[in-house]
Amino acid sequence: MGGPLTLRERTLVLLAASTGLRQSELFGIKWRDVDLKRGELSVVRSIVFGVVGRCKTESSQKPVPLHPLLGEALLTWRKACKFTGYDDWVFASRLHKGRRPYWGASILRNYIRPVAESLNIQKHIGWHTFRHTYSTLLRSVGAEFKVMQELMRHSTLRTTMDVYTQAVAPAKHAAQAAVLALFFPLTGPVDDCVVLGTA
Repeated sequence: MGGPLTLRERTLVLLAASTGLRQSELFGIKWRDVDLKRGELSVVRSIVFGVVGRCKTESSQKPVPLHPLLGEALLTWRKACKFTGYDDWVFASRLHKGRRPYWGASILRNYIRPVAESLNIQKHIGWHTFRHTYSTLLRSVGAEFKVMQELMRHSTLRTTMDVYTQAVAPAKHAAQAAVLALFFPLTGPVDDCVVLGTA
């Protein structure tokens, strides 16, 4: 426990941090939900405390884009794992002989958090951390809020704007610089009289 992440954990973290899937959705994926030709991942079920059910909302059931790099990562994992059938769980538990997926809390506790601690990451890591990170990174690369809403599969745009997005430091500096450029359109020193509006 606490050693380098295995292919299983690396694939889980990559998928969580680059799709924004909720824990219940991440572990509810079956191989039949992965469509490499169309570049889509169908989200049609969720697992909460071991119980398979419907997704959180109708918006949650929208397909998730699957970048070729993620497709390659899933193919690599499929070649390495034991349960690869059409109706098998993508992250099927060997302990339960593939009848159910891995227990997300156990993977966090026994593998991901110890590695985070060894890297001196002070923040408490949960599966929702990766979803929140995805949202913040989308904003930091300039994604429009409507696009973010679709990618995060929120039912309303307000949820996207109010809950999941934090302004990152570079974005805040850039925004401030843009405002200052309105006052100081020229490079170099600026006279006090110009700043005060007395010129």
